[in-house]
Amino acid sequence: MIRPYQSGDTETVLNIWLAASIKAHDFVDASFWHSQVDNMRNLYLPNAETYVYQQDNQVLGFYALDEKHIAAIFVAPSSQGQGIGKQLIAHAKQQRSVLTLSVYKQNTASYQFYLSQGFSLVKEQTDPHTGLPEYTMSTGI
Repeated sequence: MIRPYQSGDTETVLNIWLAASIKAHDFVDASFWHSQVDNMRNLYLPNAETYVYQQDNQVLGFYALDEKHIAAIFVAPSSQGQGIGKQLIAHAKQQRSVLTLSVYKQNTASYQFYLSQGFSLVKEQTDPHTGLPEYTMSTGI
């Protein structure tokens, strides 16, 4: 089931975000992700429209919208490959007619996943936080 994020989900969502970020972005030093936990807790989550995927009373994934931009979409590493990400994307598409997101160029698995979910490459830029190349993708092309 996908439901709106509640404040009681915060620690689980942060743990998913941190573990999945480190796994998916092995080209970024893990210390960077650890340094961003407080920003996620205090800035990003409170200011986003966030939904969680819950199964058997356990949150296994989430996504966060900032307007039409998917600012975050993560599934617990132990639950990846089970279709949860596809369900989260489908739910996001029900919330907005056009979606955008950013993905690191080196994160080829996620890039391919987003292509398979109907996103198209819009442009390439440099992530201001890490200095690494990333893509902007959209469903509105």
